[in-house]
Amino acid sequence: MVLLQITDTHLFANEAGSLLGVATKDSFHAVLDAVDDAARPFDAIVATGDISQDHSEDSYLRFIRGIARWPQPCFWLPGNHDFQPNMASVLPAPTIKPCHQVLAGDHWQVILLDSQVQGVPHGELREEQLTMLDEALAAHPDRHALVLLHHHPLEAGSTWLDQHKLHNASAFWKVVDQYPQVKTVLCGHIHQELDRIHNGVRVLATPSTCIQFLPDSSDFALDSQNPGWRYLELTKDGDVVTSVYRLDGKDFVPEFDSGGY
Repeated sequence: MVLLQITDTHLFANEAGSLLGVATKDSFHAVLDAVDDAARPFDAIVATGDISQDHSEDSYLRFIRGIARWPQPCFWLPGNHDFQPNMASVLPAPTIKPCHQVLAGDHWQVILLDSQVQGVPHGELREEQLTMLDEALAAHPDRHALVLLHHHPLEAGSTWLDQHKLHNASAFWKVVDQYPQVKTVLCGHIHQELDRIHNGVRVLATPSTCIQFLPDSSDFALDSQNPGWRYLELTKDGDVVTSVYRLDGKDFVPEFDSGGY
């Protein structure tokens, strides 16, 4: 089972909409074109939040039209910038599969969590989400588990960004620590690559398809790294073989003097 992760697209209704100097529709499509050019087979897409920047219905339709080039299903979840009523308003759509639990092949389950707290940048998992996670893991002890959420559940090392992590991460890890079949946690939100081990669980984050945040920065700062995406191969033995890819060239240079967004 191979997954393609696309995250933090920050699309607008206006096709010329830009985020800190980067036209997000153009960078999104450049990533999609690069995935096409790579011609690497994948079985599904996971979109880990902040699909929209302006909350508009048209921005979600823009995402759907972009990935319509592929027949594979896409499982999406909300980020702090998303507006869930408008996410829901564009469904049903041919490839979007809003779901909280997916049995992937014969050996894995993928669990998608909603960590959005409406109106604020940090994340939190409501009790119902923690209960769903617990019940899903208890129901399939024989399957390796990949858990997806938007917000990072551990500190990334950037003071300003870690204010906006998952605020009840201890409650999340209290559930996860009970289930040794949880192999990997995958998130977006931090607009940079992350690969850490926490309590024996691999925690991954993936570059945005638009702007990138500078790692290990105390204050808000943008990185010169290019937009990116990730592949994850879920093996029958429970390993996750994964690589991050980035666009070539420097077509999407942000406004480095920006103080935030």
